[in-house]
Amino acid sequence: MSQWIEVRVPDIGDVQDVEVIEVLVAPGDAVTTDQSLIVLESDEGTLEIPAPRAGVVRELAVGLGERVSEGSLILRLEPAAPASAAVRSDAPRAGVVVLGAGPGGYTAAFRAADLGLDVVLVERYEKLGGVCLNVGCIPSKTLLHLAEVISEARELSRAGIEFGPPRLDLAKLRARKDAVVQRLTLGLAGLARRRGVKVVRGEARLVSPHEIEVTTVSGPTRIGFQHAILAAGSRALRLPGSPEDPRIMDSTAALALEEIPQRLLVIGGGIIGLELAAVFSALGSRVTVVELLPALLAGTDPDLVKPLQQRIEKRYENIFLSTQVTSLEPRQDGVRVTFEGPKGPPSDVFQRVLVAVGRRPNGDQIGAEAAGLQVDPRGFIGVDSQQRTNLPHVFAIGDLVGEPMLAHKATHEGKVAAEVIAGQSVAFDARAIPSVAYTDPEVAWMGLSETQAAERGIAVEKAVFPWLASARALGSGCEEGLTKLLFEPGSRRLLGAGIVGRNAGELISELVVALEMGADAADIALSIHPHPTLSETLAFAAEMAEGTITDLYVPKR
Repeated sequence: MSQWIEVRVPDIGDVQDVEVIEVLVAPGDAVTTDQSLIVLESDEGTLEIPAPRAGVVRELAVGLGERVSEGSLILRLEPAAPASAAVRSDAPRAGVVVLGAGPGGYTAAFRAADLGLDVVLVERYEKLGGVCLNVGCIPSKTLLHLAEVISEARELSRAGIEFGPPRLDLAKLRARKDAVVQRLTLGLAGLARRRGVKVVRGEARLVSPHEIEVTTVSGPTRIGFQHAILAAGSRALRLPGSPEDPRIMDSTAALALEEIPQRLLVIGGGIIGLELAAVFSALGSRVTVVELLPALLAGTDPDLVKPLQQRIEKRYENIFLSTQVTSLEPRQDGVRVTFEGPKGPPSDVFQRVLVAVGRRPNGDQIGAEAAGLQVDPRGFIGVDSQQRTNLPHVFAIGDLVGEPMLAHKATHEGKVAAEVIAGQSVAFDARAIPSVAYTDPEVAWMGLSETQAAERGIAVEKAVFPWLASARALGSGCEEGLTKLLFEPGSRRLLGAGIVGRNAGELISELVVALEMGADAADIALSIHPHPTLSETLAFAAEMAEGTITDLYVPKR
């Protein structure tokens, strides 16, 4: 009994005193890691509580109809004995193995299971969800929301409302972030169980065209498969020669929120760097951003970047463009950084440094050569429109197969791969994949940009509506935004769009649908939008193209 462990209700958010509506195990049952133990029901929905590790249930502490809260004892578990290091010979076989349980991977696994396929989902993290859910998109957006609230509260002073400086409780901030992640990961574990998807945890590599080896806590095991979907994602790039020091962070370490440094250097002016800069600036850090290229959000329409840059130049200590970091030297008083560029200082000292210079696909870390899988020098795996690799029974999705490295692209690719394996005649054929920088203000774009059109020699007509003429934007204090639409000359068919301003990431979806359906300027302009809303700016921009705008005076050409 001394070796038994107590399994308690984890952090389940703000809900307390929740009813147990199902007990899924009994004393003597053997359970696997993440196997659901009980099901809870609150006003917010149902939630399955998984086993933290494999073992045998020895005592149950809850019953049907009882009420529990965070920390309540569920059961006592005798942990499974660790296996020997030898590769297990009782290798399971699967119709489909999915390597990686990020948004693309779990979507592929769940869709394949829904189509009647036998699925094994392999994930290196303790919780399902991959980088995005555990240490990427979801925790960062949770913190960005809190940062947005702080910033809005400060700006209300212009309207005569003073709140005073915020008092930060880092432990509670971390708990809030972790609770959001916990609820989502618990939900994924329940969805996998209900679909009959077998989850295996550990680092996996291909060892032949029809077999992977997974290094688990119980030792290595091999899994045979008829088909595989590779969804192994990407990893953060490091600066060459960067020393090992906890004060030199990647995005994962930054999201751990160990401290709010007095001065923070963000190396990289892309989406990840600027989003985390917004978080730390709102929480009280003096932020400097350094970017090697001559523009922030390189490759993004300059018309969209300009309002963002003008805003953050007022908030941040410095923004150095066309500037290179040549060395990082950990010292007692911080990290001394040496710069090379037209405007940056020769050197400066920061309490923390965030390195956000891009990501590299993990195609070179999955044993591709052992299976005969072709990987290019950058780590990408080539696929056709049905997500097939050079091996007809092996599919790849998400960050592994090319830009843009976005979760929503991966989920759609994952469904295509699963449906092709199930015998359906489908292909990935997206006309537009939206991108969003969740900065303050947000920047969102989709389809063709004006910069791309110029590079490719494509003629376009553009229409730009400034949010200074939007009643909702003025009333909400976000008048720096704009909505920009690009149309094909003559037909005025929508080719691309960009928005900068509050909730740009929500607004862009309407334009994605419009482009996918072949809408023209009149279709958008004549669709009645509610007033007063920011969504009106989409219709107003289309009216600019049509020459029917009345909310601005545009002289006739």
